[in-house]
Amino acid sequence: MLTYLLGPILALLPRRWRELLPVGEALDWRRATVLSGFAESVMALIALMYWYSYSVTTWVSHGLDAALEGKMPSGVTDHEIGFTALLIFATHPLTWLIAYAGAEGSVRLVAAAFTETNLGTLPLFVLEKIITKISGRGGPGAARAAGFSQGHFSSYLGSVREKVMVARLPQVPDELCYRRSDADVILEIRACRRKEEWTPPRTVRFQDAYYRLESASEGTLPRPFHYQLRRLAAGVPGRSVLIYSPEEPLVRGKT
Repeated sequence: MLTYLLGPILALLPRRWRELLPVGEALDWRRATVLSGFAESVMALIALMYWYSYSVTTWVSHGLDAALEGKMPSGVTDHEIGFTALLIFATHPLTWLIAYAGAEGSVRLVAAAFTETNLGTLPLFVLEKIITKISGRGGPGAARAAGFSQGHFSSYLGSVREKVMVARLPQVPDELCYRRSDADVILEIRACRRKEEWTPPRTVRFQDAYYRLESASEGTLPRPFHYQLRRLAAGVPGRSVLIYSPEEPLVRGKT
């Protein structure tokens, strides 16, 4: 419930500020950012429509009044007055501000929905960066944690490229390959789809055994996502443990 009530508002904050919130772990930031971006773009569209109706009507009315009072050169037509009102509307700073909010909301919506990149708003990102600089805690890490960074842009493009590639791949079972390294058992998993939240060094439970995820890389088609896991001597169930239960995997070299 917090995700839908407070989430869209808190999602406007930069990532560093969101991580400091006491309710941060209880929110689904992806859904909250999708709702926040959607609301921002819709509100911008409504505001732009209202601003257009109010501003153009007002400026046309003032122009016609000035023409009737003889304050304008003779021969000025209604079309010229209307065109001037549209030109003023198009170049007005408030128009550009509303249009920016709509574009930003759309970018945040698409980034969260398709690439799971939960962006805050750019003005708050700039404010966070200024505060970080003043307080002497700046650096590349702070900029990356703020929400809008070059790394995020590259990640966004890479995620879009990955979505296009995956859409053309057939849905095939995972390929599991067991091998020994000294006294350890290594499990290599090759999948046709990326496994969410599989980031080293997470613990993965497969059947009755526990594994430590050591690496996640990309390889060749049709299973471009490769994961290497090392079997643990023992494991303890918990919320942080990833449960792996593939359907009819292709198993090779099981020991």
